Amino acid sequence: MGPAQTRTRARRRAVPWLVIGLWVAVLAAVGPFASRLADVRHDRVTDYLPASADSTRVARIQDRLPGGQTTELVLVYHRDGGLTAADRATAGRQIAEVAGRHALTATPRGTPSRDGTTLLYPVTSNEPGSDEKKRDALVEDVRGVAHSGNGLTVQVGGPAALATDAGAVYQSLGGPLLYTTVAVVAVLLVLIYRSPLLWLVPLVVAGVADYLSMGVAYGLHQAFGTTVTGMTSGVMTILVFGAGTDYALLLVSRYREELRRTERPYDAMRAALHGCGPAVLASSGTVAAGLLCLLAADLNSSRGMGPLGTVGVLCALAAMLTLLPAVLVVLGRRVFWPLVPAHGSPPTARRSLFAAMGGSAGRRPLTVLAGGAVLLGALALGALNLPGSLKQQDSFVDRPEAVAAMETLARAYPERSAQPIDVITPAGRADATLTAARGVPGVAEAHRGRTGDGWTEISVTAADPPQSAGETATVGELRRRLPDSYVGGPSAQQIDLRDTSGRDRLVVVPIVLLSVLLILIVLLRSLVAPLILTAAVVAVWGAALGLGGLVFTPLLGFEGTDPGLGLLSFVFLVALGVDYGIFLVHRMREESQGGAEPAAAALTALRTTGGVIASAGLVLAATFAVLTAMGLVPLVELGFVIAVGVLLDTFLVRTYLVTSASVALGRTVWWPGRLSRAPEPPGPRREEAVTAG
Repeated sequence: MGPAQTRTRARRRAVPWLVIGLWVAVLAAVGPFASRLADVRHDRVTDYLPASADSTRVARIQDRLPGGQTTELVLVYHRDGGLTAADRATAGRQIAEVAGRHALTATPRGTPSRDGTTLLYPVTSNEPGSDEKKRDALVEDVRGVAHSGNGLTVQVGGPAALATDAGAVYQSLGGPLLYTTVAVVAVLLVLIYRSPLLWLVPLVVAGVADYLSMGVAYGLHQAFGTTVTGMTSGVMTILVFGAGTDYALLLVSRYREELRRTERPYDAMRAALHGCGPAVLASSGTVAAGLLCLLAADLNSSRGMGPLGTVGVLCALAAMLTLLPAVLVVLGRRVFWPLVPAHGSPPTARRSLFAAMGGSAGRRPLTVLAGGAVLLGALALGALNLPGSLKQQDSFVDRPEAVAAMETLARAYPERSAQPIDVITPAGRADATLTAARGVPGVAEAHRGRTGDGWTEISVTAADPPQSAGETATVGELRRRLPDSYVGGPSAQQIDLRDTSGRDRLVVVPIVLLSVLLILIVLLRSLVAPLILTAAVVAVWGAALGLGGLVFTPLLGFEGTDPGLGLLSFVFLVALGVDYGIFLVHRMREESQGGAEPAAAALTALRTTGGVIASAGLVLAATFAVLTAMGLVPLVELGFVIAVGVLLDTFLVRTYLVTSASVALGRTVWWPGRLSRAPEPPGPRREEAVTAG
């Protein structure tokens, strides 16, 4: 062995270890920041509200008023047969104890219901301010004092209690979401790889990528104020494991192929990265670009989802294209045991499901296209059955105490609202605003609250139940008649969430479609293929929403649809669907460049990548399906729509429809690129041309 060969072998041994060492250094550097992400994650109302809405301004001004943000609770005492004198005495003692333990803005006054079954005590305090931990501590302490007994039911509700209960669900997402995601991915990888060791490698690398993403997300928050909520951080973890495992499946599959052709793992990995690396880079770049379009949204939660989702995808990409190859090369062929791909061995010959599916698509492409279009269109009609906007109290899968209290109040006090409408007006116009508010139709009462920093707070009670059509009309009328004031509070916040979500759809959806289409045109050097892929993922989105309409209310009993569901599911399904399309079409283009006819190129691409795409689709769908086990209806709805959409995309659109369209269009699928033109027939050889002359 010569000196050059010795140096080459030494480099081959050193490079993987150097990459692993660099990752260890990176993790050591980001470790302190990753552990702080939970400290900057908040689920306050202002973290989800639209940035420019009235209700957002109200919440921010309230933070600056004396005592900061007001914590509003409602204590509800109820007995089915009617409250007794002893019940009222118990309520009085408990309210007195709460007032003695906490600084309240006013002495709570009880309001009995007309039927005598319920007694309502509003409790308001500035003690916690805008500190979520202090708010939660106050709520839990009040609940500890106001306990049920002897047939008397005591419930603590109101906006602060509802926020505490929602926060408890979001806080529980971190651990259970991560553990459930890891368990689901582990089971699927064991089934896919059928190896006692191989499944662990991409899973550990995905965990490393998730840790890195948390550190980067914390840095984004510190540098740019990026909103971090329980939902956005949870989806970031889902994307790291889902997208990262997808990239790992594609790389490992190609690496296994190359190990049969190449003697040394290092060289086989180089060939694998050269073969599938461009497709992985292109697909991840498309997903990142699609997610970044969410920065155009006005809804804080949606806008924060963009950069955090992008961080998750890019961290997964970096880990799967550097750390994963390094670890696999160090472990060598034995990592595939017991199905070790020996050098020179032929691939296992077996009838491929995707070869059979491709064969049927190749024989009758137009029939398959028509049938698939009819099926997707029929499913999309189910979207007409989607329920209206989700009310705040209906956003929990399991009914917490705050929601139970609101339901009790709605039954016992049908003539009044159980939660206030907050009006913030310039201090100099307080009297005029108070008079005008009392004259608005639908207003039961209004009174002056805190004053400070040039503003006065006015609390308005509507005559209609919370988030009903009547109260919605009252909020709208208050905003119309009080142009110099801001109208907020829980009901106004839900109205702003709904209205802003509709605006964001009109703005962000075209940006996503245009961005993804332009990227595909550049990558595929074609107009037709990108249009096919884009139309296919839009059809999948419509069908997935339609399935949601058939399931959410009829089967799951959900009372509404989250206002942001349409936009978020669209962005994820378009970006992730195009992701799989790039895997398939990139291989199709590779076969076409090698001289294969269009139909043969499409069928070969499906046969060679179908299994990997199916495995990747199953993993990604399963990771998003984890959200359906969480305790919030918006997460369940989002997880369901994306999981179903990914499965439709994987097993119907990619396998049948895109392949059928490619076969039916032939070379036109690459128009106007070079591959759309038929190759010129070979001319006569030079000797033959001379003789003919």
